[in-house]
Amino acid sequence: MSQARDVRADADGEAEKEAPTPVPVPRRRRWVRWSVIGLALVVLVPLLSVAVALRLNYAGDLADGTRTRGKDAIWLGHAWVDGRKTDADVRALARRLSDTGIRDLYVHAGPLEHDGTLPASAYPRARWLIGAVHEAAPGIRVQAWLGDKLATESPDGMRLAEKDTRAAVVRSTRQILAAGFDGAHFDLEPLHSGDEHYLDLLDALHEVTRARGVPLSVAAHQIDPLPALHSVAGTLAGHPKWWSQAYFGQVARRVDQIAVMSYDTSTPLESLYGGYVAQQTSLALEVTPDSTDLLMGLPFYQENNFDHWAFAETVPAAVRGVRLGLSRTDADRANFGVALYVDFAAREADWTAYEKDWVR
Repeated sequence: MSQARDVRADADGEAEKEAPTPVPVPRRRRWVRWSVIGLALVVLVPLLSVAVALRLNYAGDLADGTRTRGKDAIWLGHAWVDGRKTDADVRALARRLSDTGIRDLYVHAGPLEHDGTLPASAYPRARWLIGAVHEAAPGIRVQAWLGDKLATESPDGMRLAEKDTRAAVVRSTRQILAAGFDGAHFDLEPLHSGDEHYLDLLDALHEVTRARGVPLSVAAHQIDPLPALHSVAGTLAGHPKWWSQAYFGQVARRVDQIAVMSYDTSTPLESLYGGYVAQQTSLALEVTPDSTDLLMGLPFYQENNFDHWAFAETVPAAVRGVRLGLSRTDADRANFGVALYVDFAAREADWTAYEKDWVR
């Protein structure tokens, strides 16, 4: 037994002598590892904080009376003015709109050319549509939805900095009002926060619409959910996306109606999307004059991409967010509503949610 122990002891001793000396981890490798961890924390902690804040923003009670004021709107596709729709379609639309809060139809009558002009061939059936809607649904206004891509992030598009282009847009507005439209609704994108040329254009357009006694309406970008976020996004991605709250207010003071495109938010959960809409509603209410109609957009379409997840951006979540923001900020605001985007992609479930959660 003792000899066996001696043999094992000798073997253990040889093993200890042959064991390699641990090699220390290079200092550079440790630095890289901690840098990665630190970067992950820098990214994840703010994202988690934002997610928690939005989820909390989606909680709370809804104030009584935070439902339609009868000043809602819906965006309608080009088929309504190019000959594809019939009298039967107008009658069906009138039945759909009855007993809802919808007062305005934004009918796609463009797009504008990059030089600001608008060929009359773009809306050949406009007079028929306007007359048919007025007959089938008295009190509903038919506004011309005009838009174009701006050359703000690519060389192709409309350039608002050019005075002649802005003048052409004004002439095009006179043109569509002469065709019988009850107002003009503009959607120019991507429009960067602080664009003074856009403000100049709105001033000129408002003179035209005011003289004819019809509304000037615009589709508006979302407002910075964090201070100066549009500047950060512009620097890092070249696409600012948001407007500053101050710039939103400058636009709202120059129009009769402003509709926030409160969709395509990239939020992955209904609760986060609803909390985001609640925040957007409050931010918009804070800087929109009482005399201007403020409308919050509802997603009446189904897409799944990085900008919009249909399972998260739902009508029920949007409506609850709108009502929460209204409840917290200005529950009695009279000139307020929602805008439905868009008729040709809407499902029956979208209409049901709008009517159940907002109208009734």
